[in-house]
Amino acid sequence: MAGGLLNLCWVLSVLQVLLMVQTVSGARGPSTGPRGSSQFPASGVNQTLLVDCREVCGLNASDRCDFVRTNPDCRSDGGYLDYLEGIFCHFPPNLLPLAITLYALWLLYLFLILGVTAAKFFCPNLSAISTTLKLSHNVAGVTFLAFGNGAPDIFSALVAFSDPRTASLALGALFGAGVLVTTVVAGGIAILRPFMVASRPFLRDIIFYMVAVFLVFTALYLGRVTLAWALGYLGLYVFYVVTVVLCTWIYQWQRRRSLVCSVPDTPEMLSDSEEDQVSSNTNSYDYGEEYRPLLFYQETTAQILVQALNPLDYRKWRNKSAYWRALKVFKLPVEFLLLLTVPVMDPDKEDGNWKRPLNCLHLVISPLFVVLTLQSGAYGVYEIGGLFPVWAVVVIAGTALAAVTFFATSNSKPPRLHWLFAFLGFLTSALWINAAATEVVNILRSLGVVFWLSNTVLGLTLLAWGNSIGDAFSDFTLARQGYPRMAFSACFGGIIFNILVGVGLGCLLQISRGHTEVKLEPDGLLVWVLAGALGLSLVCSLVSVPLQCFQLNKVYGCCLLLFYLTFLVVALLTEFGVIHLKSV
Repeated sequence: MAGGLLNLCWVLSVLQVLLMVQTVSGARGPSTGPRGSSQFPASGVNQTLLVDCREVCGLNASDRCDFVRTNPDCRSDGGYLDYLEGIFCHFPPNLLPLAITLYALWLLYLFLILGVTAAKFFCPNLSAISTTLKLSHNVAGVTFLAFGNGAPDIFSALVAFSDPRTASLALGALFGAGVLVTTVVAGGIAILRPFMVASRPFLRDIIFYMVAVFLVFTALYLGRVTLAWALGYLGLYVFYVVTVVLCTWIYQWQRRRSLVCSVPDTPEMLSDSEEDQVSSNTNSYDYGEEYRPLLFYQETTAQILVQALNPLDYRKWRNKSAYWRALKVFKLPVEFLLLLTVPVMDPDKEDGNWKRPLNCLHLVISPLFVVLTLQSGAYGVYEIGGLFPVWAVVVIAGTALAAVTFFATSNSKPPRLHWLFAFLGFLTSALWINAAATEVVNILRSLGVVFWLSNTVLGLTLLAWGNSIGDAFSDFTLARQGYPRMAFSACFGGIIFNILVGVGLGCLLQISRGHTEVKLEPDGLLVWVLAGALGLSLVCSLVSVPLQCFQLNKVYGCCLLLFYLTFLVVALLTEFGVIHLKSV
């Protein structure tokens, strides 16, 4: 079962993070001129008003640092680095291109961190949890694996909804991602490998997605999300999970009944899982036998630790291309830190990936990493009674637990409670994703300030393209390997979880902090263009696919790509004021 679940992890959503550009809902400060200009005085900036941070580009170079440091709209609520202060206070104005280049490189590396964490640590631990809890593939696929695939999106939505001024930005980013996945990715699959889509799952998923988009669109129109609406989003997803399980059970029951009626003399029929198991057993070969030593020897504890912390497989290194080797060099520091901080349980292995010295080290390092990443370390440095910091308590408790585990276990046999490491790895890798996503949000916010771009246009271009590249490549790979139906289903099934749970849970957490409701402030006409384009793409697919008798061909794929290009042109023209609503 775990092997099948891990195969589904190819459909991993690397990230759909949200741009936290601080918008102004009330009084804006002095009036501004055209884009990129400002009517602020050259000096003596009025610091008592909450002014849009993008106005900093219209000031003299000598006033920009003070403006960024004193304007509340330029402050970051989370993260470890202040990127705006770095640009305007630590880099001279003539070195601004160098600062932007360094930020862009760091942004790419953060995307690399997110991809490695999700693919090699977060999703495998979720697969192990699903196996430990003995969940069926359908339940695991729409719950744990859906959360694994959309974890970056969910965490980013929570970050955006933590500030009422940025709550509507989450919706804009989710709409932009939906347009990209349901047009470019789905159309590319149809072009690469024309196929016949499964009719009932397709209609089920697209109808649920249309209902979810309609509910979010209505909340955006009303300008607020109440407690009932937030619970309604989560309740709709629970109903979707129940529907998937019931539909699968009914389909399997009908299939078994038809098989019994058509072949009454057959005493036994193999189930799908049994057939897969038989085929895998007959066609499998353990290539690891070729690399096992002829003489067995017992590895020492130090050798096990060194081997477990080594992220490089020398056999793969010799057989891979130069491009793979160059990318691996960039991954090595990240993979080493992840191996050091995140335990991974693998139910497919005989020992469950039990590494006694490293797992004992995880009992100290993983909880320490957790407290130092929650709220950017605010909880970790908190002193109990004003004397003893929390991180010291965690280190002492973790060391004691690690010592007991080390002396009570052996290197060869995993302990009875080894499955608990999957939950620890799940939590630690989730916080890795959250920390990297927060930094990505802050960098993109800084780039939006420098180039005077709205958060929405960055979300539908740079964010959508960069964050959906994992979806595109994994789905295209599945299509080329002969699984276009699975790849196409992932385009609709995964984003249902993102939009319902992302909006519902994000608003629910914000309401639980004392707010009666979450205010939504649409960022101009562009948000409505995004919502309308997503709804129109879903309606077109709902009508056109049944008209084609669910046979998707290259013409359908080209039409989807043309739709996205048209949407992108309209969105950019709206952003730069060419398309606008005339005021009455």
